[in-house]
Amino acid sequence: MSDEDLTFEDSYRDSDEDVEDVEDEDDYVDDDDTDLNFTDVVAEKDRKKNYEVDFIVHSIEGIVKNQDDEVTHVSNILGIQKQHAATLLRHFRWNKERLIERYMEDSTEVLNKAGVITDNARTPKFIKIPGFICDICCDDDKDLDTLALSCGHRFCKNCYEHYLTQKIKEEGESRRILCMASKCNVIVDEKTVELAVNKDIHERYRTLLNRTYVDDNEYLRWCPAPSCEYAIECHVPQTSLTSIVPTVECVCTHRFCFGCGFPDHQPSICVLVKKWIKKCEDDSETANWISAHTKECGKCHSTIEKNGGCNHMTCRKCKYEFCWVCMGPWSEHGTSWYNCNRYDEKTSIDARDQQAKSRASLERYLHYYNRFANHEQSAKLDRELYNKTEKKMEEMQQTSDLSWIEVQFLKKAVDILVQCRMTLKWTYAFAFYLARNNQTDIFEDNQRDLEMAVEQLSELLEKPIEAEKIAELKQQVLDKTVYVGSRREVLLEDTAKGLLESRWEFQVDIKS
Repeated sequence: MSDEDLTFEDSYRDSDEDVEDVEDEDDYVDDDDTDLNFTDVVAEKDRKKNYEVDFIVHSIEGIVKNQDDEVTHVSNILGIQKQHAATLLRHFRWNKERLIERYMEDSTEVLNKAGVITDNARTPKFIKIPGFICDICCDDDKDLDTLALSCGHRFCKNCYEHYLTQKIKEEGESRRILCMASKCNVIVDEKTVELAVNKDIHERYRTLLNRTYVDDNEYLRWCPAPSCEYAIECHVPQTSLTSIVPTVECVCTHRFCFGCGFPDHQPSICVLVKKWIKKCEDDSETANWISAHTKECGKCHSTIEKNGGCNHMTCRKCKYEFCWVCMGPWSEHGTSWYNCNRYDEKTSIDARDQQAKSRASLERYLHYYNRFANHEQSAKLDRELYNKTEKKMEEMQQTSDLSWIEVQFLKKAVDILVQCRMTLKWTYAFAFYLARNNQTDIFEDNQRDLEMAVEQLSELLEKPIEAEKIAELKQQVLDKTVYVGSRREVLLEDTAKGLLESRWEFQVDIKS
């Protein structure tokens, strides 16, 4: 029991005259039980939600420190120089455990494949060798500085500097820069690069190494926001992306999915997002026109546009002949094509049924796409509210006794509104692939409740400010903002829990 609990309990006892008789009553509650219940309430409030994931934001300085720590650790365990440990770690894509295991099994094979020679006597340095002729530039100056890696292949300083500068500056290479000798796989290590190039090129080299450290690490990803140099660490493996949406938030406030790098798309999982985006790119531009002006061939289902007045159609793909009016085969129409009276023919009915199914599928897609696009557009318009909101906040200050801090509730409301719009947008992509069952009804109920609350909040924020009703408007906005946030939380929590429990059934394979 904490000191605060004790203080509260002591004050209660002092104020209750019958406290000594409480122990004899049937409704006595044990102090430990009371404290336990209180702890449960606090724990429930602080408990991580099902739709939340743990993550860490790293600065460039933090990334450099992490690299140095891992290099030092491996160097100490394997008993090799730090530059060699760094080369080995990059070869194993910073999988420290796998490197150590393989090294202990066969160190020679590991070193050969990684292009490392751990001979301390062959440390690269500039030296002058009488009578040396560079194999690349053929310079034989007696004062020529030369450099050789641990493999022994020696070239002049100018050639090495030019080679490394081209690799780093023009090709953007850093971790796999090989010796200049033909068919030699020895890696140019960090110390050699620092020795051979100027300061600017070396800084570029270090920047590239930092990028490869993040790119090679399964649990690290750069923030995709423009000009942002932070990286996010999140230990959600790719195999878990069918049951969780790992949304993270950078220091720059950009929210995105750690799994795929797209902007936050909760509650839709990555595989559904990719399928939806591809479908929208393929279908949305022409879907309305196709629905209004074309029909499908009853045999091969190719989309056909009627370009003349005759109802006798011939599919260019499979040469199937049919009637444009009833969609039945033309062979059953005889010479009465102009007065199609074969509505009850089974073949005509089947053809029309197939056509109806195709149109129904298109209409279903348009139902979800239109709402998806509407919320996307609304979110863009709501973002424009920021400028209007700042003016409203200034107006509130001038027409009331509220301070600048006290009018921040408007900006907070806009933030919540935009966030909920984006959530609603992706609920329609998620719902499009859901199989229809009782669970779908629950999802759509949560979706509807959030949508109604969002529209109400949006309407409140659009209201003009009336000086005599500022206090009332503030309270309404505050209450509605809290409610909207809670409805979003309910929807995301239930959807995330359903994914973890495999409660949702989809019309597509999400494992492939």
